[in-house]
Order: sequence, then C-alpha cells, then structure tokens
Amino acid sequence: MTNEEQIIELYRQENQAMVEKDISKLNEILLPNMSLKHMTGYVQPKLEWIDQIQNGQMKYFSSTEDNIKDIEISGDYASLIGQSQVKASVWGGGVNTWSLQMKMYFKKQNGAWLISKQEASIY
Repeated sequence: MTNEEQIIELYRQENQAMVEKDISKLNEILLPNMSLKHMTGYVQPKLEWIDQIQNGQMKYFSSTEDNIKDIEISGDYASLIGQSQVKASVWGGGVNTWSLQMKMYFKKQNGAWLISKQEASIY
C-alpha cells in the first residue's frame, strides 16, 4: 500500500473501531500521546477518550463515510480531512447524527503510520 492508502485505511479503521468499541484496535492505531479536540474546544487525551468509549459515555452507533480530502504527506508526517455521518450519543446526550469532519494528523514510527492528533468540527 502507498502512504496515502495507509493513512486513509487508518481513518477508516478508527471509525470502525469506534462503532465496534474495539479498544485493542484503537490502542494499536493511536499514538500514546494522541489527543482529540472536540467541537466544544475540549482537548481530550487518548486514554480518557478510550475509557469513555469503553464505559459508554461516548457511544458510536454508525459512521458512514462521505468524503476524504486534503491529503498531505511530508516525510514521516501526514494529514487528511475525513467527512462522515456519525450517529452517536455523547456524554449522556440523546442520539444524534452529525456531519462530522475530522482533521487527522499522522506520524510514521518504525515504518508504520499512526494517528497522532484529531480535530473535530461540523461540515
């Protein structure tokens, strides 16, 4: 697979792992210091986000990909923007479907791409 194909695959794997509550997969593809900046502006550390997926504070029911764009690769760093329809219940709220845009950042370590940072917004 090309570098571009690998980072696109990571984006898709993360979305699937969120829905399936596949904590092992998330731990495998996220760097230990990964952070997720939510639409509220809150920057959440990886372990807290994974814990909230595990305990049900963050419930992802489905993720349907609409678009992947603005792919940039420079050496061991890369980014893309993924747009998906995400059905979820977040922090005790009702179930909603969001047009979720994720700016994803990646870092290549020991020959493998991993997710290093994420920023969520609406499109």
